[in-house]
Amino acid sequence: MTAPGTPRPKPQRTLGLDYGLARIGMALSDERKIIAMPHETLKTEKKLESTAAKLLVEINRIQSLHNCIVNELVIGLPLHMNGKMGMLADEVQHFSAVLRPLFAFPIVLWDERLTTVLAEKALREGNMSRKKRAKVVDKLTAAIILQNYLDHQHNAALRIPPVSK
Repeated sequence: MTAPGTPRPKPQRTLGLDYGLARIGMALSDERKIIAMPHETLKTEKKLESTAAKLLVEINRIQSLHNCIVNELVIGLPLHMNGKMGMLADEVQHFSAVLRPLFAFPIVLWDERLTTVLAEKALREGNMSRKKRAKVVDKLTAAIILQNYLDHQHNAALRIPPVSK
């Protein structure tokens, strides 16, 4: 319990990213880190450092807009179906290495296999035109990546360790 007149600490949220060469889809968790919501799409720059700086500005804007603290970043890692890394996965790893010195919080790379397929399917089933789908697929994919991560974290916290005899 906080003393009267003491400001309440800002809620903490997790930001999820679907990194692409042209755009980065973003999603934000709720304050309890249970639900992921699509947020925005950020256009990338030619240099990773410029994109990282642009993301830093966007995170500050998100924190101000939602009166929260982003304390964790989850970036989708696009692995091949056999689990091996390809060119885009290497790019994501490089991008996360550029980001790490800019942030004092954890940056997690999370397997994103089939997330874009799921997002596209959901948008098609909603009878959304191709043009409209193109505008939202990245942030919806980011929300799926982040939701998978949040579900995993929540399920891991619920696991009861086995009793040893």
